[in-house]
Amino acid sequence: MKTLVTGGLGFIGSHLVELLIKEGHSVIVIDNLSTGRMQNVDSCIKNKRLKIVKADIANHKDIDKYFRGCDWVFHLAGMADIVPSIENPLKYHNVNVGGTINVLISSISHNVKRFIYAASSSCYGLAKKAKNTPTNEEDVIQLCHPYALTKYIGEEYALELGQIYKLPVISLRLFNVYGLRSRTSGAYGAVMGVFLKQKLENKPFTIVGNGTQTRDFVYVTDVAKAFYEAAKSKRSNEIFNIGSGNSYSVNLLADLISGRKRRKIYIPKRAGEPDCTHADITKAETLLKWKPEISFKDGIKKITDNIECWRDAPLWDNKSIAKATKTWFRYFK
Repeated sequence: MKTLVTGGLGFIGSHLVELLIKEGHSVIVIDNLSTGRMQNVDSCIKNKRLKIVKADIANHKDIDKYFRGCDWVFHLAGMADIVPSIENPLKYHNVNVGGTINVLISSISHNVKRFIYAASSSCYGLAKKAKNTPTNEEDVIQLCHPYALTKYIGEEYALELGQIYKLPVISLRLFNVYGLRSRTSGAYGAVMGVFLKQKLENKPFTIVGNGTQTRDFVYVTDVAKAFYEAAKSKRSNEIFNIGSGNSYSVNLLADLISGRKRRKIYIPKRAGEPDCTHADITKAETLLKWKPEISFKDGIKKITDNIECWRDAPLWDNKSIAKATKTWFRYFK
């Protein structure tokens, strides 16, 4: 198999690339190196079956030739984070929508056999309250910010063009992915990275709201396997939720990372954030024959055992968080 992965040096992408190499694939990675994670695939860099291309998916002419002869394409490249998408919606559209169209056009013109799209569960927005979870693939779409909008439009393009041009497409709506190599930067970074750095510096944990909000945390290697199983399957033009099938409170997360009772600072709740995310993964379990294997406690142990990976992460406190999320509170009431 010759396989292409956009965003293959990123958090999820690097784990997927390692899995593909392990399974005997020849892999081309297209990545703009914006996250600086080339070191995360050091074990594969010298492998003759891996080619890394520095290019931007927003520039079609720079990426098109690399799709020639590819059997599978995994499209994970894109821009994340909510606050920057509010501040620069055009850039997010150009990358998450325009870039996705570029990847689709190249996949179609070079007769790719399978196209797997990394979608976002943020498309569900606030449509599902805690009492109505878990969320399934047929639930109401509620797009609350440009990030969710652009990822959802990318998904719609993938499914629609897939039908028109007979390109088998599967879209995986990812819930709260965590694990080693997760991003430490961004406008008030991912909650686990924030807690890990605060633990390293023996600082109190900053918790949004009262900490009772829950999230469906799914470990990154399980997600990589979901992409692989989706590509191996015979399914086409379908959407699958990818999560743990459970939901855990932020307070529990803080306690597991801390390992003991640690002082917590509670900061204002942000409007536009769901009280609960909880994936119904029945469809993926049934049709893709996939299910997560890493328990929440085991996953947290994996990252706390490697906590030094977060040594260079920014240290957040209530003042710096308030500054970083100023745009959020300006537009979401």
